Amino acid sequence: MAFKREYQRLTQRTSQMLASTETDNVDFKRDVSGVKSSDIVALANAPHGGTLLIGVDEYTTADGLQRGKVVGCEVDDNARLMIINKATDCYPNVAVQIYIENLKAKPIMRIEVPSGHLKPYCSPRGEYSIRAEGRNRALYPEELLLIFMDSEGDKFLSRFRTAVSQLESQVGSINHSLSSDMLAVAQHIHDLDSQLQRTLGRLARITDSTKKRSRNLLQTLKDSQDSLEKLERFLIDDASFEQRQVAIQRLEDKVDLLLQHCSVLTLEEN
Repeated sequence: MAFKREYQRLTQRTSQMLASTETDNVDFKRDVSGVKSSDIVALANAPHGGTLLIGVDEYTTADGLQRGKVVGCEVDDNARLMIINKATDCYPNVAVQIYIENLKAKPIMRIEVPSGHLKPYCSPRGEYSIRAEGRNRALYPEELLLIFMDSEGDKFLSRFRTAVSQLESQVGSINHSLSSDMLAVAQHIHDLDSQLQRTLGRLARITDSTKKRSRNLLQTLKDSQDSLEKLERFLIDDASFEQRQVAIQRLEDKVDLLLQHCSVLTLEEN
């Protein structure tokens, strides 16, 4: 709604509009007081917006065609403020652009009204209108419904795209987290497998060592048995009968007991 430019003469755009009649996008007004909020609403609800030319009167040519004729109007700050107030009275507010032209002769105002993004617009009295067939007319209920559906559809699509974007981001985070967790679990399994293999290796080495010690012990005992037999023969030759019998019996009992224990240990290890 800010002031844009001032032109000493008519712009080409304005000249083209004056050379034609009022259309769905062009509306002539004699002076600022003739502009109503409903005029701005009608253009804002139009598919391509439109232009208000203030200080232009409509006349009929000799061949019966209607054209615009510059008659001039007030273009001071009060006139601009009146237009701005009309635009802000609309609901929602309409952002218009104000141009001043033909300052060297009869000044006019060109008000550019864009097609609004917040359709449908209405006047302070709650009137919904649109520019069609060179005039303003009320919006029909089905037209209002379509406008509301388009507006809500755009909002829904916008919210849906935002939700999908957030969901994709969350899924990506979850996948990254799951991947990290799975890698950690896989690493733990690998570590446990390594520990198990080391433990089994140690057990195998311990078992082999135990078996070897058992065999060595049996061999030592057998060697001891041979020595005892030699000792027995010596005792027979060098002691009294009763003493030799008691000593030999004690030695035999101890050797038998040791051999039994070693035999059991060997069977368990095998």
